[in-house]
Amino acid sequence: MARRKIKQPSPSQALVPVRAPLSSLILFSFGQFGWSLASFATGNLLVYFYMPPEQGNPIFPAFIYQGAVLGVLTLVGLISAAGRVFDGLIDPLVANWSDRKESPFGKRRWFMLRAAIPFALFGVLVFFPVSSTENAGNFVWLTLIISLYYFFFTLYVIPYNALMAELGHNAAERLKISTLVSVAWALGFVAGNSVYALQGLFEQRGYSAVDAFQLVIVLLGIVAMVFMLLPALFLKEVRYAVQSSTEQSLGKALKSVLGNRNFRWFLSAFLLYWLSLTFIQLGIGFYTTLLFGLDKSMAFTFSMVSFISSFVLYLPVNFLSRKYGKKAMMLSGFILFALIFLATTFSKNLPVNKEILLYCLGITAAGPLAIFGILPNAIVGDEVEKVEKAGGGKFTGMYFGVTAFTMKIGISVANLVFPSLLLLGRSAENPLGVQATTLAAMVFCIAGWNVFRRFKELPV
Repeated sequence: MARRKIKQPSPSQALVPVRAPLSSLILFSFGQFGWSLASFATGNLLVYFYMPPEQGNPIFPAFIYQGAVLGVLTLVGLISAAGRVFDGLIDPLVANWSDRKESPFGKRRWFMLRAAIPFALFGVLVFFPVSSTENAGNFVWLTLIISLYYFFFTLYVIPYNALMAELGHNAAERLKISTLVSVAWALGFVAGNSVYALQGLFEQRGYSAVDAFQLVIVLLGIVAMVFMLLPALFLKEVRYAVQSSTEQSLGKALKSVLGNRNFRWFLSAFLLYWLSLTFIQLGIGFYTTLLFGLDKSMAFTFSMVSFISSFVLYLPVNFLSRKYGKKAMMLSGFILFALIFLATTFSKNLPVNKEILLYCLGITAAGPLAIFGILPNAIVGDEVEKVEKAGGGKFTGMYFGVTAFTMKIGISVANLVFPSLLLLGRSAENPLGVQATTLAAMVFCIAGWNVFRRFKELPV
């Protein structure tokens, strides 16, 4: 009697995505730690390295022209802002490319794997000028390297962020993933801030300031590269991510996303948040030394206090956002940040111990850092699902691409304006420019609060 053949499923047959286990979500968050660390130096230390604080002799020699350009701008500000604008312009292109990509390896991992190594490499080369003295060659080199850095930055980050929403099959899961990713981002940011302390440690061992700084940048770049590669190589995207292919053109996808009026309110507030946050990221070395009168290594202490304290608040933020809504939590975050910037502005004249004040502000900053670290990505994911349920199609990559574009515009403007304000004074005797940056950041926070009041938080 002949055996009856049982039809086997095709090896290429698509599996229904299942919920990712916690171990896979932690693996995914490693990528966030990696790209947070890889982007820290270029995003936050460019001004510190190429236009350092003036405390007697400058910390670093002048590699590019330090004075004003066109009256109110600076070369380092123009380079940084131009790089961010270029980065922002290619965000939608990469987002649409990522949405349309078909790969058995995983449509998002395909990009992440190709971008991780050059992303880390060019992030290191930014701080290796071709000449040890001020000349035009350094300007040209820095412009080229910054452009390449931001291209690979986008190639990794946009698909990664889209995958964040696709791994979360509902609002609760997206909030959990967003929390894990926020922890990873914070750890990457704290690790990046260790540059100040590690630089001082290597200087004590006989390294020059430049050599010590560059050595730290190389070491952190290697660590960042390894962590970015882990999810790119080992995450089972096809098994866990809810994805759908799209053939929509770039123009139609953009029109769909930007046509969401409620989402535009979120984007406007998000822009103002990143303006203010970038100011404190760019200025932390200036605030610590010139306003608080402390050693530059205390900038690392401030970051450690802020982010470690924020970890304690992650669970409360999750609980409170479920009870009172994400909108209420975001609004409170804007107000807290505004108060912190106001206190920083006048910290030099406050009759209190400056080190204690630094710790107090660091602990206070934990609240808004936890709020803005967790909720924005969850809000974007919720909007994606709402639009899809309403029959508007699924443009996960494009939603996160436009969000990233908005973030980078905010960072670009901050990088352009921040150095210009420093021209008003960046010394201990005349810190007017440094104080102007904190006042500007406070205004951005208040404006962000006012805009986000118009956002309508609807149930998914």
